[in-house]
Amino acid sequence: MTPIQTVLANGLRFATLQEGTGPLVLMLHGFPDTAHTWDLARPVIAQAGFRVVAPFLRGYHPTEIPADGAYDADTLGRDAIALAEVLSPEPAILVGHDWGASAALSAATVAPERFSKLVTVAIPHPAGVLPTPRVLWAARHFLALRRAGAEARVRQNDFAEIDALVRRWSPAWDVPANETAAVKRAFAEPGCLNAALGYYRALKLFPPQIPQSQRARVTVPSVVFAGLHDQFPADVYERTRSRHTGPFEIVRVPGGHFLHREHPEVFVRELLRVIRGRS
Repeated sequence: MTPIQTVLANGLRFATLQEGTGPLVLMLHGFPDTAHTWDLARPVIAQAGFRVVAPFLRGYHPTEIPADGAYDADTLGRDAIALAEVLSPEPAILVGHDWGASAALSAATVAPERFSKLVTVAIPHPAGVLPTPRVLWAARHFLALRRAGAEARVRQNDFAEIDALVRRWSPAWDVPANETAAVKRAFAEPGCLNAALGYYRALKLFPPQIPQSQRARVTVPSVVFAGLHDQFPADVYERTRSRHTGPFEIVRVPGGHFLHREHPEVFVRELLRVIRGRS
């Protein structure tokens, strides 16, 4: 087991999993997940000559729950910037999945000098997402998870809704029996699930608004991983090219929303190619 190491950044104590030495690769998780989502990738990347740091995002046990209850994308981006500044004097490689991808987009847009490469997984830039019936149906959880009573509902039957979401978002995956055990343990801790749902409550949906930190063009060299079985169609990712003024690549790999867990060998091979700067 990789020991937890604490890092103070942006006024919060972040619990992190760290491994390896070399250029910093900062890996941010999403929902419903924890820093353990990178357990299959972290050691391989570390052995390839990188220092990999995977924090538990704000509010996710054992990271501190913020007193101000701020979970918006702008704040998440500031967290990533602060972590990169504390962990390395040199620009970092930033990798994010789901909410971690949103945080990474915000960070790389606001402070491009802090990052040498941006890698987002299973989430397109929001400016490329049109509200088609298919997209709205796929994103219906954005409404469900911010409603009153969402926390009690998610807790029911040993967090059965967590398992249902994973199966829905990765429909071709034969999900291992203990896949969601780490996040269920985290959500059982006081305040953690409420914090995680706070990310959804912080969204500006009526009317939909792109976070301030994501409105400028992205200048950092960027790569987005798109699952072949994900709910977002391929054209969504293609439309995001206009949001990038620097090099931009779409890597299509097998899997759904949790493609990095479904097909770790393919994902890690491609991620190493990307962070080493190979076409």
